[in-house]
Formats: sequence, C-alpha cells, structure tokens
Amino acid sequence: MPKNIKNKSKYYLELDKKWTAHNYKPIPVVIKKAKGTWVWDVNGKKYLDCLSAYSSQNFGHNNPKLVKALKKQANRVILTSRAFCNDVMGEAAKNLCELTNYEVFLPMNTGAEAVESALKIARKWGYDKKGVDENKAEIIVCENNFHGRTITIIGFSTDLDAFSGFGPKTPGFKVIPYGEAKALEKAINKNTVAFMFEPIQGEAGVLIPPEGYLKEVETICKKNNILTIADEIQTGLCRTGSLFASDHEGVKPDITLVAKAVGGGVFPVSGVLSSWDVMDVLTPGTHGSTWGGNSLGMAVLDAVCNLIREVDYSAISLELGKFFVDGLKRIQEKYPKKIKEVRGKGLLVAIELNDKARPYTEAMMDNSPIGLLAKETHEFSIRFAPPLVVTKSELTWALGVIERVFDEVN
Repeated sequence: MPKNIKNKSKYYLELDKKWTAHNYKPIPVVIKKAKGTWVWDVNGKKYLDCLSAYSSQNFGHNNPKLVKALKKQANRVILTSRAFCNDVMGEAAKNLCELTNYEVFLPMNTGAEAVESALKIARKWGYDKKGVDENKAEIIVCENNFHGRTITIIGFSTDLDAFSGFGPKTPGFKVIPYGEAKALEKAINKNTVAFMFEPIQGEAGVLIPPEGYLKEVETICKKNNILTIADEIQTGLCRTGSLFASDHEGVKPDITLVAKAVGGGVFPVSGVLSSWDVMDVLTPGTHGSTWGGNSLGMAVLDAVCNLIREVDYSAISLELGKFFVDGLKRIQEKYPKKIKEVRGKGLLVAIELNDKARPYTEAMMDNSPIGLLAKETHEFSIRFAPPLVVTKSELTWALGVIERVFDEVN
C-alpha cells in the first residue's frame, strides 16, 4: 500500500473492485487481524465476528492448538499428492471416523467437492449395488437448498441468482419442498438412489424442519433402499449443539458431508463419511483430488478432532445458543413490526425481518467504537454464527448492539 493513505479501507475496497470478479457483495470492512472471536480492520477498529466464515471458524480465529499443528506439519511436508502415501492421512481419518462413528472417510478440500463426490458415489452405488439401469439414476433434493456453486449443484438450486444464466441444467435431480416427508415419499421411483438434504438450511436463513422430520426421512429411505446424504458442511462439528445436526433426532445418515470447521479455520479440508458398503464403489481411477488428503490439511483435521474430544463444544453451543435466542426474542417483542421471526439451534441463529436486512448488518458494522459483523442472507434474514469460543458476556454485548441498531435503523 502506498504511504500516506488516509482511508485504508477505501483503498483496499477499490483494489478488490478493480482487480477481482464481482461475484460477492461483502460487508464493506477490510479485516487485517483476527484472534478468537474478534477481528480488526486495516484502520485498527475492533469487531465481534458473528459469522465465523460461515462456521469455518467454530473454534475461534487462529486457534493456537490448530495453528501449532499447521506450522509443525508445514515444516515437515505439505503435499505429496495421492500418487504416494503420507504418514498423516490415515491417522487423521481414523481419528475422525472414530469420533463420528463412521467406517471410512474420503478426504477432499472444499464443501462443493464433498457434495460432488457424494453425488458420484450415490450414482455409482445405484448402478453397482441397487441395480438401477445405467444413466437413469435420480437423486432427490430440497427447495431452498445450498450445496455449493458447481455447474451440477446449481442446476438443482431454486435460488435464481445461483442458477440463472448457467444452463442447461444437469439431469437426474428432483426438487421437493423442504421439511415435508410425504413429498419425499411421493417423489421416489425405481430409479431413485439417494435423498440429499441439509438437517438445517443455513444459507436459506437457518430454516429448521419440523420435529421428527429427519427420523421420518430415514425410515422412508431405508424402506425404499435409498441412501440418505446429510450435508453437515455448515451445521457439523458442534455448531447446532450436537456433533452433527442429525444427532438431534438420533439419525445416522448413510453419507455425511463435512467441510468448513473440519479445517479448523486454518486450512481447507472437506470430505465424505460413510460405510465401506457404500464407499467401496470407488476404485482406483474412478475419483480423485491432487490436494485431497494432503499432509497439511490432515494434520489440521487430526488436531480438530483432538480439540473436540478435549472440550464439550456441543454443550457450550446449546447453552449459549439458548441465551442468545432468548435475548433476540426479547428484542423481537420490542420491535414486532420489524422482526418477523427468531429461529436457531445452538449457535446457528437467524432473525427474519419484514424489511431488507442489509441496512441492519451495515449499521452493526458501523457501531462505535466496536463493531459487530454479521451477514444478511436471502435479503430479509440476518444469520448469526459466532465462534463456539464466544462468551456469555460477549453475547450480552452483541445483543446490546443489535437492540441499539433496531432503535436507530428506519
């Protein structure tokens, strides 16, 4: 940056605007430093992070144990590719599988890669194990889903911004209403191989299905010999008050997808958890990733699993989530014309407004002397997902900021 720049934020925002694609509309804050639940911008202003990089920072920014594991491994070996083996992947996979009670892990890098991997596994399982005719496999998904941004995934999105202009859509998918088990039962035919769902729809505004829905889904799919695929990329690893959101109903999907928090917020890690009876349809050459299972990411994953064993983040999320939701509902009672609904599970929380949410999120950012960072989703909702290391006093402060913003924004 050139010297004597007075408005540092404006300088960096203009750089982004000129030199990077305009595929995001971020809150106009430029972050330079982070620690725990707090971040600082280039001008030195402090903010409470209530988004956690969409749940990637479950264990706090720059968690010292995770950074230590990252640095230690970086000094040894970072990447060998899967052309060779490394001494970290197997240990990390064992740790994750034992923690989650699954038999096998397919390591990848991003959430979208995990989803695409699961779609391939489900189709191949349908052909090899269920006996569906070649190229006839169908996968059922839900309205308002968010599973990623690849060309196949956006083809079964119902978000106009996500799929418009990117056709033709990839065939082989049926879209049904979320939270309606009867709609699932009706959509199934002889070619159906899987039902993929989010236990809680995060990007859609923290939409929670009716109680008993996941259990009913599990029963229907078992009855029809269909794989259940739970996208726990945003809800997994204690975010909602249990290791996985599916655990709230005692459901164990055939396939569970993980990303974001499994990399501890320090390195991209994702993957597919399943049984050998499902995963063995993948054989050498049928699927792969140069960086999937890299030594650096696996060392971080191993450290994340150890961290979860040491600290009961699920209990913390449940307790603090209830405290936060109760506080937001008191604000709702004060502003019933502005706030339509408060909903959440653990520390995945949203308020739905009767007006556009952007002015509120920007006002939270502008709060002085310390700001609060959250992000609107689907125009009328604000999602809150602070790191699970947040304290009750920090949440109390956040509630004060939020109430003040609703006082001021017209």
